[in-house]
Amino acid sequence: MGIRRKGRELALQALYQMEMTGDTSPGALEIFLSHFEGNAKARDFARRLVSGVITHREEIDPLIQRCAENWKLTRMAKVDLTILRIATYELLFCPDIPVSVSMDEAIEIGKRFSSDDSATFINGVLDQVAATSGVKEL
Repeated sequence: MGIRRKGRELALQALYQMEMTGDTSPGALEIFLSHFEGNAKARDFARRLVSGVITHREEIDPLIQRCAENWKLTRMAKVDLTILRIATYELLFCPDIPVSVSMDEAIEIGKRFSSDDSATFINGVLDQVAATSGVKEL
């Protein structure tokens, strides 16, 4: 598994935990990451993603809501919503990551951590996010 894939998976797990506990402090992230051995670069990438999602959540969530036709954020599976938040953050605020990579990674992580239908749902919402926000491939 690549460094960035591992970082995305760590970010997913950390953000999910933060969602469940309500503790989005940097200390909570560091405690979470201290339980994982492995590549320091993957943990650094996870920090970047978690920090970005938390910082820009007021911009990310309304965009996801608009792009997820007939779905309220409160009705979405928390894992799917967290994956969408990470990918949307990447699409909007990480010009160094190709659009197709962000989308493909989100879909693959959805297949691994969520239900069979998640990949299609995530793909559809992210297609709308990309179109709505005008992000283009590098």
